[in-house]
Amino acid sequence: MNRDSAKIRIDDLRHQIDKHNHSYYVLDEPVIPDPEYDRLLRELSELEELYPEFVSDNSPTKNVGAEPLSSFEKIEHIVPMLSLGNALDEDEMRAFDKRIKDKLSIENVIYSAETKLDGLAVNIFYENGILKHAATRGDGQTGEDITRNIKTIKSIKPLLKGKNIPERIEVRGEVFMTHADFRKLNQQQEKNNQKQFANPRNAAAGSLRQLDSRITANRPLSFFAYGIGDYEGALDFHSHTQVLEMLKEWGMPVSPESRKINGLDEAISFHRQISERRMTLAYDIDGVVFKVDDIEQQKILGFVSRAPRWAIAYKFPALEEMTQVLDIEVQVGRTGAITPVARLASVKVGGVTVMNATLHNLDEIRRKDVRKNDWVYIRRAGDVIPEVVSVIMDKRDENKVVVFQMPTQCPVCGSDIEKQDNEAVYRCSGGIYCSAQSIQAIIHFASRKAMNIDGLGDKLIEQLKQEGFITTIADLYSLKEKREDLIKLARMGEKSVDNLLAAIEASKETTLARFIYALGIREVGEATARSLAQHFRVFQNIRVANTDELESIQDIGPVVAKNIHTFFQQEHNEEIIERLISPEHGGIHWEETLQVEQSSELTGKTFVLTGTLISFGRDEAKEKLQMLGAKVTNSVSKNTDYVVYGDSPGSKFDKAKKLGITLLSEKAFLELLNT
Repeated sequence: MNRDSAKIRIDDLRHQIDKHNHSYYVLDEPVIPDPEYDRLLRELSELEELYPEFVSDNSPTKNVGAEPLSSFEKIEHIVPMLSLGNALDEDEMRAFDKRIKDKLSIENVIYSAETKLDGLAVNIFYENGILKHAATRGDGQTGEDITRNIKTIKSIKPLLKGKNIPERIEVRGEVFMTHADFRKLNQQQEKNNQKQFANPRNAAAGSLRQLDSRITANRPLSFFAYGIGDYEGALDFHSHTQVLEMLKEWGMPVSPESRKINGLDEAISFHRQISERRMTLAYDIDGVVFKVDDIEQQKILGFVSRAPRWAIAYKFPALEEMTQVLDIEVQVGRTGAITPVARLASVKVGGVTVMNATLHNLDEIRRKDVRKNDWVYIRRAGDVIPEVVSVIMDKRDENKVVVFQMPTQCPVCGSDIEKQDNEAVYRCSGGIYCSAQSIQAIIHFASRKAMNIDGLGDKLIEQLKQEGFITTIADLYSLKEKREDLIKLARMGEKSVDNLLAAIEASKETTLARFIYALGIREVGEATARSLAQHFRVFQNIRVANTDELESIQDIGPVVAKNIHTFFQQEHNEEIIERLISPEHGGIHWEETLQVEQSSELTGKTFVLTGTLISFGRDEAKEKLQMLGAKVTNSVSKNTDYVVYGDSPGSKFDKAKKLGITLLSEKAFLELLNT
């Protein structure tokens, strides 16, 4: 893989992983299995090691989870809630154990082991033993305030009891739903003619994220504590096992399967035992977490960017079942990607009824030789989305099976289906005219990092599309003319409609980089959009640029250049753009972007933002700094040059003071920008 191809693949992987993080952590609707997500993350990590010039602080390999939902207040974790590295087989577990022993120069490692619950990670803050607030993991640094909801869970104590309770402490754990409670909940949902949940994890996460805590109170949620974050007070513990015992003494439930493990062989044996008992447990698990038990050894081992070096999740193999492929159809994605899907004879896998499985692309179908009427093994990989593992050749009837052929026309809009030479994916050429793509195009256009139209969520967009109010992104700016009709829509009303129209109006004032990103040009992410804005400065220059001019920009290769050029060559795209930016219709406008000055005194400087800024939001402050050549990161370290603080700054402010990093008030920050 050459440098240009690597850059394209890295950007694509980051985009995919960010999208999947959003689906998993924010929407509670994961769209790929855990093993596939792990593969994407591993591939990205390996590419970033091979091409360190493309490493970014915003990469999913450096961060955890996803941005908290805007509908909740935010709470900053005093100690970040990190993710865990994975071991998928015995060899990887042995490699992890060897790294620990080599680093510590010891012959044997004592581990603390506990089941890896499939739920929602939370952080509960106690002050003088009293539950003060609680938050989801969020992006690892900041989570959603779920205090009222967490207080409705019976197994979580509002008051810690026992000896040596610290003045303040963060208790970390997992909220989940047992199999029995999940079945009862779905029975109740069906009785009330309400949507049933796909699995216990989604049910638990969705219940915990209710804006009305009375709904959460009626949901059967459970909780196990698995550790602590920050604390203040004289605690006497030297191992993770002692931490769990301490939590139990205070009244916090912990996994009954927790064990102290002596060495690698015992760890592998314990993993096998739990795997054999997996289906008999009262709740879903997808592996066993092993942590170096000794706290001092943990400190020596330290952390990588998003995970501790002293812990690993040893995953279980995905569950499999046998069924028949009734047909192979295709689905059309946001970018026009044509994805083959196997329609299956209904089968239960891990207690869940499965009727569809992804086949990824034509190459994958050919590789596995999957045909209509074949019998196949399917796997609920990561216990989420099923996939076809392999064909059972002994059951194939050559007289009945049908070889799949990729259709030549899009099943949604009838446009030609095309494939680029360097891709495995086929795509509909209908662009924003294809209704399957237009919904996702509008969702992307309205998203926070694009036009940031607050309140215009996925379901509302689908409703507006279904009711005929919008067809393309440009139609959003005609909605003010249909106010009275909008008020009549289900779950709307005057206040909701007025708030939506105000948000659409506010979105008209944006930046060139955001607007380019919002257009949804293939493989043009935030970084590429920013590079285009900084290089060309004037939007019209981008619209008329040829591929040679586009390729002259650093990090834009021939494929991306072709995508950009082709996009602006399409007459229907230009028509929509004109509607968006014309004062008579959309009225979207921005200050033409200034090119980064290499002589700027902020070029190469690293900033961290904390607290609430009055003059503008963090995103706008970040953009202003980036225009001046500065970097903006999420965490304070010795490499940080400035920490800008607003009202109610968090722990980043305190850490900066300890490290002697320059602190800038909002006033001082504005003065610095003005220079």
